[in-house]
Amino acid sequence: MGAITASMVAELRGKTDAPMMECKRALTEAQGDMVKAEELLRVKLGSKAGKAAGRITAEGVVTSYIEGAVGSLLEVNCETDFVTKNDSFLAIANAAARLIVKSNPADLAALGALPYAQDGFGPTLEDVRKGLIGKIGENMSFRRFKRFAASNKLASYLHGTRIGVVVEFDGDEVAAKDVAMHVAAMKPVALSSTDVPAELVARERSVAAAKAAEDAAVASAAGKPVQSAEIVAKRVEGGVQKYLKEVSLFNQSFVKNDKQTVEQMLKATGTTVTAFTLYVVGDGIEKKVDDFAAEVAAQVAAARQSS
Repeated sequence: MGAITASMVAELRGKTDAPMMECKRALTEAQGDMVKAEELLRVKLGSKAGKAAGRITAEGVVTSYIEGAVGSLLEVNCETDFVTKNDSFLAIANAAARLIVKSNPADLAALGALPYAQDGFGPTLEDVRKGLIGKIGENMSFRRFKRFAASNKLASYLHGTRIGVVVEFDGDEVAAKDVAMHVAAMKPVALSSTDVPAELVARERSVAAAKAAEDAAVASAAGKPVQSAEIVAKRVEGGVQKYLKEVSLFNQSFVKNDKQTVEQMLKATGTTVTAFTLYVVGDGIEKKVDDFAAEVAAQVAAARQSS
């Protein structure tokens, strides 16, 4: 058997999209025979990874890593909650969070290209991800990340492995960590009411206006007086203002003391929060919902047809 060269490994990887170390092992086992090595990979890994690649990854974990004034927040997805407890899955998630801090990748592709080896897979993070798909038998993906390198301090809070928050602040660290916990619990969409995205405000105003119109129609049908346009406009605006207070961090009642707002708590502790980032696992991903009863019925029908 001749030496297994880097070009041979690269060629096999190009054909199969398998991790480089797996390609090298297959070529070694096949004694350099490219066709046989490709068959070995498809039996061992390729078909497994190929089938998994199209499946929805709506479960997963959020992890964070902070080193001095630099930090990261990362969401890594998989298909089932069972895999979120797998040691290899957790290891790659935590390693990726550290790599984001240390190497400052520009995007997910750059993150995947960073050097990393685990469980016999490598030499890149992406190679390890693909290798673990084959090993565990379930699709997994790096969904999103954010790297923090501002002049402010950083505080993080992880609620289990499903919710993660990083707060950028100046002042008291305990107060900042409390704010991070508050964000995880109350899920504000902005720091203040003026920071709430315009599309959310417009949507809330539309809902309030539709509700007012419905109330007017009901009153008219019942022969009751209908409120003037001016009063209706005030009701709509009042509903919008109530919404803005409910979803802006500074205006929310502090979870550890509902007698004060978050803004009041921060002022009392001499702390300034300039930004927060909240990740919730699977947020925005359409999950597949299995109808177990329908599945059983289909299996019974298929059994009757075959008998």
